[in-house]
Amino acid sequence: MRWFAIPKMTISLPLAVIAAVALIGINETGYEQSTRAVDEMTRSQATHATLNRLLQNMLDAETGQRGYMLTGDTRYLEPYTSAIVQVNANLDELRGIFRPHSDELNGFARLALHVAQKLSEMELSVRLRKQGNEDAWKFVMLTDVGREHMDAIREQSYQLIAQTSARMRDSQAQIERSLLLARIGIAMVALIGLLAFYMYLRQTSALNRAGLREQEALGRERDRLESQVRDRTASLGELATHLQQVREEERGHLARELHDELGALLTAAKLDVARLKSKVGTAPDVVERLQHLTETLNSGIALKRRIIEDLRPSSLANLGLTASLEILTREFAERSGINLEINFETVELDQSAQLTVYRLVQESLTNIGKYAEAKNVIVTLHNYPGYVALEVRDDGNGFSVDNVRPASHGLAGMRHRVESAGGKLSVTSAPGQGTVVSAVLPHS
Repeated sequence: MRWFAIPKMTISLPLAVIAAVALIGINETGYEQSTRAVDEMTRSQATHATLNRLLQNMLDAETGQRGYMLTGDTRYLEPYTSAIVQVNANLDELRGIFRPHSDELNGFARLALHVAQKLSEMELSVRLRKQGNEDAWKFVMLTDVGREHMDAIREQSYQLIAQTSARMRDSQAQIERSLLLARIGIAMVALIGLLAFYMYLRQTSALNRAGLREQEALGRERDRLESQVRDRTASLGELATHLQQVREEERGHLARELHDELGALLTAAKLDVARLKSKVGTAPDVVERLQHLTETLNSGIALKRRIIEDLRPSSLANLGLTASLEILTREFAERSGINLEINFETVELDQSAQLTVYRLVQESLTNIGKYAEAKNVIVTLHNYPGYVALEVRDDGNGFSVDNVRPASHGLAGMRHRVESAGGKLSVTSAPGQGTVVSAVLPHS
């Protein structure tokens, strides 16, 4: 079957090309022949019309001339003169028509000669009438010379009309032959085209069947890859959640170590300084040094407390989410000098979701302090039936969300935290228009 399919595939295209070339050739040949025939018919019609106008103008000129001859009224000379001008124009037009055709040019020359003779005869009569030579102009009028010239003009005009009519009939016959050739050619080309189309359909059907088989194979492979991607995405999500939990556990462990070990050491050192201060007397330099040491230890204790709160906010377990957020935002405002407004409502979330909200606010404030250069920040937390809505809004520099790398500004971690809690995170920002980070989490 495949051995027989190859010739069909190689023949269908050449057949289609041959059909197209043949159709173009037939069309162009018929067009050229028809164009020539139409041009010839147009010329013949123009010749007929001009010859008829010539005859009419000659009659008008003769009528005006005879009217003047018989009455002597010069008003008859106006149509006579006008007709003479039109006759000369008709002769010029006919000369332009017959010039490319030498076989008809001789006939036109004879016609022009008869017209010139007739015009001369009429001009002579008019001139004699103007001069008052009665016998001469009457003699000219009474002869048959004028009638003979007019009969010769009519006869020669009819011969030229007959020649152009014959040429017009030949042109019509040429158009009919061109149309017949076009009909035959188009019919043959249509048959060739149908054959090529049939072979193309056979080829296309075979290719479609092969394409369907390939698509089915690709579909199976795509389904397998999508299944692997889903499995690996789920695994990565579980791994990210596990790493997040481990990170929080490590933070909690480190916070407890700092609280228990470093806190005890700093407290003991502070007590030792107090004992030394009571025993060294009142030497100014020693008192100043001990006072400086006490302040340093107090700063270390405050730093330890702040680090512990950043690692594992004890206020979250002791005071609740709302109080912890108030402490977090107040400390941020004091450190950064940014005007910060809050609007918190009491919400009911489990410990994991509360930590998610806390970390989201903490990460957002950290990004604002590092990058936003904002002057005002608004943090709101609202409780709705079925879900909790959090929003952090600033009037800082903003950024293009479409051009941000996935991991920029901690967005990837924030989004994973919220989605792991069953919520949805959205970030709206534009350069120079600030940033809005909003999250929706379901009730526990």
